[in-house]
Amino acid sequence: LPQAPPTSHLSFCFWMDSYAVLYSSALRTGLLAGFQRLRTEHKMCDVVLQVGGIDFPCHRALLASSSEYFWALFGETTTERLATSVSLPALTPEGLDAILDFLYSGWLSISKQTLPVVLEAARYLQVDTAVTICERFIIDSLSANNCCGFANLAERHALQDALEVANHTIAMEMKVLLNENRDDLLGLNIQSLMDVLDADEIPGVKEVELIKLALNWLDENEPLPLLKSNLLLSRLRFGLVTSSDLANLSHKAMNTPLIRSQLTRALEYHGLAIEKPIRQSKQTTLRSSTNRVLLVGGGSNPDWPEQQMMIFDPRTRRFSCLQAELPIRLKHHCVCSIGGFLFVIGGEEVKDWLQDGKNSVTILTSNKMYRYDPRFDQWEVMDSMLERRSQFTCCIVEDIIYAIGGQQHQQQASMCLASVEYFDMTIRSWRKGPPLPNPTFGHATTVLNNNIYISGGVQGNHAGILGSNNYTSMTIARFGHRMATSNGYIYALLGMYEPFCDIEKYDPNLDMWARLRPLLHGSFNYGMVVMPSGNLFVFGGRRWSDGQEVIVKTVLEYDTKKDHWREVSQLPKGITGVECTLSTCQLPMLSNAEKYLTGLPLHSSDL
Repeated sequence: LPQAPPTSHLSFCFWMDSYAVLYSSALRTGLLAGFQRLRTEHKMCDVVLQVGGIDFPCHRALLASSSEYFWALFGETTTERLATSVSLPALTPEGLDAILDFLYSGWLSISKQTLPVVLEAARYLQVDTAVTICERFIIDSLSANNCCGFANLAERHALQDALEVANHTIAMEMKVLLNENRDDLLGLNIQSLMDVLDADEIPGVKEVELIKLALNWLDENEPLPLLKSNLLLSRLRFGLVTSSDLANLSHKAMNTPLIRSQLTRALEYHGLAIEKPIRQSKQTTLRSSTNRVLLVGGGSNPDWPEQQMMIFDPRTRRFSCLQAELPIRLKHHCVCSIGGFLFVIGGEEVKDWLQDGKNSVTILTSNKMYRYDPRFDQWEVMDSMLERRSQFTCCIVEDIIYAIGGQQHQQQASMCLASVEYFDMTIRSWRKGPPLPNPTFGHATTVLNNNIYISGGVQGNHAGILGSNNYTSMTIARFGHRMATSNGYIYALLGMYEPFCDIEKYDPNLDMWARLRPLLHGSFNYGMVVMPSGNLFVFGGRRWSDGQEVIVKTVLEYDTKKDHWREVSQLPKGITGVECTLSTCQLPMLSNAEKYLTGLPLHSSDL
């Protein structure tokens, strides 16, 4: 072969044994540039496109090779194949001009104002590449100000990806739209509105507002066939609306048998009382992410817990302080959630009162259980446990709450408990379960395959820290630690006293514990939760530093698959004694002034 030529103008080349095949990227660019120059100078143009009284001289061959529409229009059997001019009354001059520029240069000029006419021309002329560019433009430009209009545009032109993203944006921005762009919502196409009302997450919006929106939309867009009206209203969740609000809803569209039956089921749900958490359906499920963490209680002083509750969003790494507070001050309590309801159980109730002109603090071990319904921002006092419990554990197996071990403080003495009890909402009361082999407190509990695993703690009424005797013991005796189940394994984390930096994993198939990557600085009295991904989040706690206890502000994430720790956020202030659970709560947030007073940071979106 002769010496290969320079490849500065080559996109790629193939070298064979006896010949070479080379490709020039500059040729296509030069070819288009040449056609564009001919079009600008009106040279060699063999057809004129007429739109809105404006002539666009073009080259028939280039149009046919770039557009399915023009390929068919200039086919061998059409009358237009030899016509010197073609009228396109369905298009606008702006839209056609943009598409012709694209065909002749490869550049498509779009703005939010010109997008409708450009997309109309691209779809009509079957220039699929231009349609794809327009769809990408819609997806990248979505905001609360244009999402409704873009959803209508995407629906009209069957841009499925853009429609899906636009509908999701409407759901996430619904609170803003209801307050500032309600007319845009009333002009929304019915398919988008139905998709939005099907959404599992619509932040900060009460269901009654969505019902009012749907009824207003029906008024604005009538007459509508009964089938479509039913399809729209059936996507509303009447179980999230109070009985009094349901009674006040009056509209002819609500009187169909289908909608009346849904209203009846909602009223029946409100009458369930204790069984509500285990009688959930889509009609009663909150429209909120299940990946948010609810932090309950704790505080910057281990002896004076606060009644605060906070939400942590792992996606944004942000905390939000809630208006709702615990009914009482508690420490060493337990929390869990079923069906979107929060249960707060036992612990030590801390009270201050005036005695002889001085403030005094009393601590009483509690057997109370409180239930919080985020649907209506209500606390309810449930049946009390059979035993008062502190430093115990609770877990859920098949919607049954188990309370295990712990201790009681009675006057100047403390008693360790071996008792186990469970709360079954179908029975509506606490019942005794099989007791532990030994009285235990400060232990940890987790559930795997509907089996309850318990480890560590102080067993009996002595100060020794022991492991479990029924399975292989942990490699470290632990007290005040946590256990978690993730991807079929059990993890034991940290704990009180030395060493509290170590992590270990239990394999139930091998009945064996293995040490994992330790933390550089461990803590105790922290909050922990397992995410749906299997990762663990650790919130705050206490650690020793220079011989003193320090309250921790860090939020740590542990990747169980990679055995990797990282700090992902900072608490608004150091917190110890907090209890955590995953939550679907759509709880009212504090105002900016209240955030400032509680020490929570303000974000740009709050201003």
